[in-house]
Amino acid sequence: MGKVLTVSTSADALGDDPTGLWLEELAAPYLILKNKGYDVTIASVKGGKIPLDPTSMKPENLTSHAQTFLETSEDMKLLENSVPIEGLKADDYDAIFIPGGHGIAVDGPLDTTLRALISSFAASGKIVSAVCHGPVAFSGPEVNGKPIVAGKRVTCFSDSEEDAVGKSNLVPFKPETRLRELGGLYEKGDDWTSHVVVDGKLITGQNPQSSEEIGKVLAEALAA
Repeated sequence: MGKVLTVSTSADALGDDPTGLWLEELAAPYLILKNKGYDVTIASVKGGKIPLDPTSMKPENLTSHAQTFLETSEDMKLLENSVPIEGLKADDYDAIFIPGGHGIAVDGPLDTTLRALISSFAASGKIVSAVCHGPVAFSGPEVNGKPIVAGKRVTCFSDSEEDAVGKSNLVPFKPETRLRELGGLYEKGDDWTSHVVVDGKLITGQNPQSSEEIGKVLAEALAA
C-alpha cells in the first residue's frame, strides 16, 4: 500500500492567540487512510509535540473522527512525538498532506525545509494535498520557477471564512488572497460546507468541514 506524509505546524501562537493544528483536519484523513491500509507518517515542521488549536478541542468541534483519534492512545502518541521534517525525502512517500489550523499560517510559508520538501513532491509528480489553512504552505514551493498552484484549480480557507472567525487582522495573509496572487485558479464552495478541488495531483479542501471528504479523495487518488 501507499505511504503518506502528513506535515503539521509546530507553531502554537498567532500573535497573542494560542493556536496550532486543527485536530479534525489531521484526524479524519489519517483515520480514513489508515483504515484503508495506507501507511501514514505524522510529521511536523520541528518534530516533537504538535500543538493543538484549543478551539478545535471544544465539544462542538470534536467530530467523530477527532473524538476517535483522541481516544486512541497509540494515535495520540504520534502527536506527542511527531517526526521532524528535516531529512525526510519525497522519494520515500507517495503523497504529502498538510492539515490546517492557524498555526500553519505562521510557520508553513516560511520554513525552507518544508518549502523544499513540497517542491520535491510536486516536481516528482506525486500527490500534493492540503486542507483549510494548509495551502498557505504552497506560498513558497515552486516547480520550474513557477508556484506549484499557478494555473491550477485550488481551494483553501476563504477570505469570508477568515473574516467570520475574526482572524483576518492576525494572519500574515489570507489564504484565498495569497493563492490568487500566486496564480491559483481559486474555487470557493459555500462557507462552512465541504468543498474539495482536484487538479491532477493537486488536491485541496476549503475548511474543517472538508476534512472527511479530502481523506476519501486522497485514498481514491492513491489507489488510482
